[in-house]
Amino acid sequence: MKFGIYPGCSLTGSARDYNESVFALAEAFGLDFEQVPDWNCCGATAAHNLNKELALALPARILALAENHGLEEIIVPCAACYSRLVVTQHELKKNPELKNRISEVIEMDYRGTSRILNVIEWIDKYIVPKLEEKITRPFSYKVACYYGCLLVRPNKVLNYDRAEDPQTMDIVMSKLGATPVDYPYKTECCGAGFSVSRTDIVSKLSGKIIEDAEHRGADAIIVACPMCHSNLDMRRPDINKYWKTEYKIPVIFVTQAIGLAIGLPAQKVGLERHFVEVNIS
Repeated sequence: MKFGIYPGCSLTGSARDYNESVFALAEAFGLDFEQVPDWNCCGATAAHNLNKELALALPARILALAENHGLEEIIVPCAACYSRLVVTQHELKKNPELKNRISEVIEMDYRGTSRILNVIEWIDKYIVPKLEEKITRPFSYKVACYYGCLLVRPNKVLNYDRAEDPQTMDIVMSKLGATPVDYPYKTECCGAGFSVSRTDIVSKLSGKIIEDAEHRGADAIIVACPMCHSNLDMRRPDINKYWKTEYKIPVIFVTQAIGLAIGLPAQKVGLERHFVEVNIS
């Protein structure tokens, strides 16, 4: 079976570290995937607020490209991209007339046959079965697993984990030797797309997420979304200024944590690209 990867805009730009860690894991576990050819932006969190047809056409084109390229499964590491692709597939499945209209817009035959996996689903299916035998340096730290908004919502459409208290990432981290803390902020919003336009909102929301993780004694915050990572990591100076704090807890992608646990060098999984120093590797 051929399976592909849709990197989206973030993994080729601000989240290159995430991209590097995903490909490093694939290499370490003998997995190979093809990038969706000629991919475009999925519209992220903005398009569906402006133009519904555009919001559906952008992800539909990506899915049609994958289908036409014979990619039966698509790994989508970005939580926002994952949400948009699954929501689009859901909307077009229940409305054949709209599906035909979108096919006309993108000038491609969209069938809706490719299976879309978020990064945790990919890890569960392809990494976890071989994980125990590959761990050389258990990730023996207390962690706060932060899922954010879009990995589990809209829950009835994504049909993935629990909307309020998801556990899949906690389970993966436990398999690495980590101790997940009881963390009520795991699905609270970090501010998402306000990172550029309203850094005050990001600082307020992300500050609470960081504060609770530190309060619970976590050594690191584990994420699976490039936007969440950007807000919690890159915006740390703004957060500390807003709250008059000096939070230093690192924010690590779950793929990076797995990479460290199986003995990959910190540079191989992109840890040197972080703004907040990661001193637990």
